[in-house]
Amino acid sequence: MEHGGLFVSLEIKFVQHSDPILHDLIAKLDQDLMARYPIEEIYFVDFDDPSIEQITFAIALLEGIPVGCGALRPINQDYTELKRFFVDSTYRKQGIATDLLAFLEKEALRLGHHTIRLEAGEAQPEAVAFYTKCGYYPIACFGEYIGSKSSLCFEKKIG
Repeated sequence: MEHGGLFVSLEIKFVQHSDPILHDLIAKLDQDLMARYPIEEIYFVDFDDPSIEQITFAIALLEGIPVGCGALRPINQDYTELKRFFVDSTYRKQGIATDLLAFLEKEALRLGHHTIRLEAGEAQPEAVAFYTKCGYYPIACFGEYIGSKSSLCFEKKIG
């Protein structure tokens, strides 16, 4: 990956849900979301829920610095949900989100899912623009997002 004329190392890897780096990145995401939305409109991760074991988590490290994370939560055989997708604001606009999303899409396909759904919100125009640029299209809210005042849901066929 090129950054300011220099080539830098971006490592994207899977981690366990207990990984402290993952928890730090998700805490940053939660802070960002709490600045944008009422707390009742935020869908936090419950790391104590036994279903957490079914979620695939990944982190992105730029020259060893934690810069992003994302997750796949299988819903059924038809689709998986992209969750907790985040790149630290200091490191945005460098292609990290694109690489992280491609990594997770490839894993979803490997796991047998041909559709990815996600939820973003009206107060995240940069996220909506990013997902649209990456081929995601608007759909009706699904699952726990039905009836949410600020949720916008998207989907992409990946295979």
